[in-house]
Formats: sequence, structure tokens, C-alpha cells
Amino acid sequence: MKQQKLRAVYMRGGTSRCLVFRAEDLPAPGPARDAILLAALGSPDPYGRQLDGLGGGISSLSKACIIGPPTLPGTDVDYTFAQVEVKKAFVDYAGNCGNCSSAVGPFAIDEGLVRATEGVTRVRIHNTNTKKLIVAHVPVEDGEAAVRGDFELAGVAGRGARIALDFVEPGGAGTGRLLPTGRPRDVVGGVEVSCVDATNPVVFVRARDLGVTGTETPPAVDADHDLAARLEKLRVEAAALMGMAESAAVPKIAFVAPPIDTIALDGIRYPADAADVVGRAISMGNCHRAFPLTVAMCLAVAARIDGTLVHEAARKHPGDVRLAHPSGVLPLDAAVTLRHGAPWAERVTVYRSARRLMEGFVRVP
Repeated sequence: MKQQKLRAVYMRGGTSRCLVFRAEDLPAPGPARDAILLAALGSPDPYGRQLDGLGGGISSLSKACIIGPPTLPGTDVDYTFAQVEVKKAFVDYAGNCGNCSSAVGPFAIDEGLVRATEGVTRVRIHNTNTKKLIVAHVPVEDGEAAVRGDFELAGVAGRGARIALDFVEPGGAGTGRLLPTGRPRDVVGGVEVSCVDATNPVVFVRARDLGVTGTETPPAVDADHDLAARLEKLRVEAAALMGMAESAAVPKIAFVAPPIDTIALDGIRYPADAADVVGRAISMGNCHRAFPLTVAMCLAVAARIDGTLVHEAARKHPGDVRLAHPSGVLPLDAAVTLRHGAPWAERVTVYRSARRLMEGFVRVP
């Protein structure tokens, strides 16, 4: 039997990698589409390597994006994100990936889905997972998405062209409410948590309540099986409190601490005054080497909401929220106001880079 041949582009978006497809080249949403994504990325793989596909064996390297014609008036493209589990035959569409979102604008420009404007091209993206609008400001050079630039992104070697991403009204992306429980903090499993839903729903817990500092390396967190089990138990219990269906992908869970001296994975030391809050995030059972972007954006929003554990931990000032995470320090700009007496997230702006790595066809049995 011949293998199926499907047009695809392999891209880096922020600190993730993804296979990008045009919707017209895939079956309609359902089991047939999921089977293609699983085979293309090499899942399920009980060895955790995805050796028989293009995945990288960890959640940040096991992703797919599907780009199609816009279904929301005033937008340029529809974008569906798919998180492919490594060891299980499961594709999760419950949330979006902020890093992969940065690849959508360049893809749309280079594929001719959006007319390129020299200098900067604005691409209005409808994310179908969250039903939210993302506006990508993509540098363009000679009619193509630029890759050369002086922007340095923690967790990515070298420098690239800076892409600004505006996530418009990100609150309630997964649950319909910025504070899904109606409160800035709750008690779950005997500890206080903050359940916040902006770009993706996230459960925040104090590092000290878990017996950690917040500066642990991802391998150290992953090796602490008691900690991993406790975090997963808290995540599942909080999900039920948030009214969410059971999912391995969302809500995410993260632990935070006030600013403290940290050492990034590349060995660079960051003093306490270089950041406003310290955090570690768990996704699909693993501590991320670079904070997942949607989780970081939710953290920035939470830092602006009185009463949350992030607001409690973070240094207060009017500028960016600077997050110290395993790969360095990430600045984020969040705007939160009051609407009808309740907090309302107007937008979150982040900066990424992206690059088209390979184009052609992916083969699946």
C-alpha cells in the first residue's frame, strides 16, 4: 500500500515547532483528520520519542496547525491548533498555543492567503479553539515574512524578526469567564489556588505551598514524582471547580513565587530585580523548558487582577509584567479594566519570532 502524500510546512513558532496544513488538504474535523495528525507526528509512541514521525517527544514539539478560509467577518484566516499527545493516540483541541500562533501570520503571507505589505503586514487571525481574535504584526521583506532581525527570544538560539501578537479580549477562552469560579482564589486540595482563564485556562498555586522555591529546573520538577502527582491532582480538582470537562491539555497548572535570583537553562544568571514574578508551568504532565506562551499571557492578566496569587507574588509597577521562567525572562503587556464591577481583560500583547523550516509533503501510512 502506498503512503498518503499531504502538502505541509514545518515551522518554528516562538519556542515550539509545528506541522502546518491548509484545511483544504485534510479531511473534515474528526477521526480521519486525527489519524493523519497522529501518524505525521509519530504518535502514539510508548517510547516517548516519536521516532516514526516529525514530533520531538515532548509537548512543545508535538503540535499541528490547520489554516483555512475565515469564518469570522473581518478576519483573514481561520486557525485551528491541535496538541498531539506523544504516548497516546489522542489529539486535543481544547485550547490554543500562543507560540504556534506566531507562525500563522508568516504562513498566511508566504502561502499567498494574505497580501503582503512591505515593512509590516497585519494579519487578523480567528482562532477556532478559543473563538478569539489574534492580530499578528508580521515584518515583511521582499514580499515574504522576514526572518532576519535583532529580536532575541529566550529559549531560542540566535536572533530573528520580531512579531507582535495582540490577543484581543482573551478572557474566557476556555470557560467563558475570566474568573471561572467567580473568585480570584479558591481552596483546592488543602491549598489556595487562583483559577484564571485568559487565552487558556490556568490554575496558579504558590510555590511555597508545594514545598518548592519556583526556581527548580524542569528536569528536577519532572523527577519529583510526588510533586508531579500532587500538581496533577490539584489540576483535575480545580478543573471540576471551573466546570471544565476532563482533558489532559487544559487547564494548565503553574506555580509562582515572588522575584528571586534565578539561573536560566543556558547558565545566565538573572537577579531578582530583572523580573516581577517567577514561575514554572506544567503542560501534558511535563514542566516546560520555556513557559507556554498562553500560560504566560494568562499569568500576565492574573498579575493585574487584585486578589489572585499571581497579583500577590508579582512586583507592582505600570510597565510590562516580566516573568522569570526556565529559559530566561519574558516581558508581557496586559491591559485589565473593570466592567460592571468585575475585572475585564482587554488584551495581551506578546513578542515572538517564527521561521519556515521546511516545506513540501508529509507522508502517512
